[in-house]
Amino acid sequence: MKDLVSIEDFAKLDIQIGKVISVEKVPETDRLLKFELDFGSEQRVIVDGEAVENGRLRRTIIGGWALAYPDPSILVGTQLPAILNLEPRTIKGIVSQGMLLGATDNDQPVALHPDRDIEPGSVVR
Repeated sequence: MKDLVSIEDFAKLDIQIGKVISVEKVPETDRLLKFELDFGSEQRVIVDGEAVENGRLRRTIIGGWALAYPDPSILVGTQLPAILNLEPRTIKGIVSQGMLLGATDNDQPVALHPDRDIEPGSVVR
């Protein structure tokens, strides 16, 4: 088990459910996928670098999921939890604007998702 964190530290994380709009392999990599996710209606103050399309918050997130999902198109339409308030990081020339949350089974990521459809942007607590 890792070190304990306070509830205040956990509360700093902005974890929301996003709907996968598209996903594709990152060229010249074996493990990376580029996800485009919809996080619902933007009701917060717009921060530089956030893509808002037709009033919807969209994010690009890079994840090392390609080996577990050789046909990444099966993830389109799924809802996945993501941490949205991480500092952006450039990976293979693509700015990743968050981190997808998943479980690990035999060193491979496994998608976590709600057991029913919910509104994109729903907060995970």
